[in-house]
Amino acid sequence: MSQSVPPPNQPYGGQPQGGNPFAGQQPGGPAPFAPVPPPARNNIGVGLVAAVGAGLVGAIVYGLILGNFEHEIGYLAVGVGFLVGFAARKSGGANPVMTVISALLSVGAVYLGQLLGIAVVFSDLANESVTSVLFDHFDVLTKAWNEGSDGKTYLFLALGALGAVGGARKGS
Repeated sequence: MSQSVPPPNQPYGGQPQGGNPFAGQQPGGPAPFAPVPPPARNNIGVGLVAAVGAGLVGAIVYGLILGNFEHEIGYLAVGVGFLVGFAARKSGGANPVMTVISALLSVGAVYLGQLLGIAVVFSDLANESVTSVLFDHFDVLTKAWNEGSDGKTYLFLALGALGAVGGARKGS
């Protein structure tokens, strides 16, 4: 028996090369598709917008839970901070400034959530909407927050900042 030698254009012994879009390309030749650009990194502006958006969402969720349960929960403050830090670092890149920005914004988000929680409680007592209590009586809310704040309140603000640092580390 003699062995047949495949023709030079068909390296697989006469088998059809049907359907392979890369069959006629030489190594190092043009790609059949455009390469996907890497995500934007070190973009502080995008990270700042993402952190503010995540902070607002976190503050709303935190405030509604606080207002309905009328009890502060430390894990929620850490969660708000984590959300802010993760969003900032994922969107803004590995710039260390994003960690500092997210920690500061998370303190503001936890504070805003606490104010919203007080507004929910006051709206139930006054039979008004939460938005009217929040916007029309903001001075009363801040006064109530100042009078009701204790060491635990400030601890939750710090926990939010620590959560933001942890979220920023996970987001890189």
